Amino acid sequence: MKLISLKDELMSNPYPGRGIVIGKSEDGKTAVAAYFIMGRSSNSRNRVFVEDGEGIRTEAFDPSKLEDPSLIIYAPVRVLGNKTIVTNGDQTDTIYELMDKQSTFEQSLRGREFEPDGPNYTPRISGIMHVENGNYNYAMSILKSDNGRAESCDRFTFAYNNPINGEGRFIHTYARNENPLPSFEGEPKRVEIKGNIDEFADMIWSSLNEENKVSLFVRFIDIATGKYETRIINKNK
Repeated sequence: MKLISLKDELMSNPYPGRGIVIGKSEDGKTAVAAYFIMGRSSNSRNRVFVEDGEGIRTEAFDPSKLEDPSLIIYAPVRVLGNKTIVTNGDQTDTIYELMDKQSTFEQSLRGREFEPDGPNYTPRISGIMHVENGNYNYAMSILKSDNGRAESCDRFTFAYNNPINGEGRFIHTYARNENPLPSFEGEPKRVEIKGNIDEFADMIWSSLNEENKVSLFVRFIDIATGKYETRIINKNK
């Protein structure tokens, strides 16, 4: 698979929906994660990321304008020991709770499927990073309808051991900005990861469509120590 520019990939698609990037910094010292949300409706755009313990959650920016919280209010990031979970929905809690009971990442998602928001049937995308004793690996998952058919769920898990310096994988919910929105296709895209946490966050934020972008989370985890830095950018202020 060709290594592509994350900046170019983001700028070429006005509505990738929600996206997860996981990989490793250029110097090989940090595990890297990013999660962004976008919105086309007023309800989807009425959100911000806020810190919640070691993770984050979404909140309505203006609670008086919140319409339906069911698919937009959730904890995208939670930390379970040496594992960092990143998802686009309340499956974060499912993964956390079942992995805490010794299920694997893949097993924990078997009871979940795509979102019930037909005709889009938004995929559930998830990632997990495991940083322990100087070692780092990660996995990603997508649960999607079978070509827009609500009666069938396709499940894919991708595992990455000994990630390469300066590279990551990018998975997002929608392939293109159409109606209905077509689901992401294929395996996560191989993308470049460059710069420090601020440079990386600024690159992603500036590359997302100005009208549709809502919030961005970026975390760099020191692989040797497990200590981390976080950046949150919200369009609503």
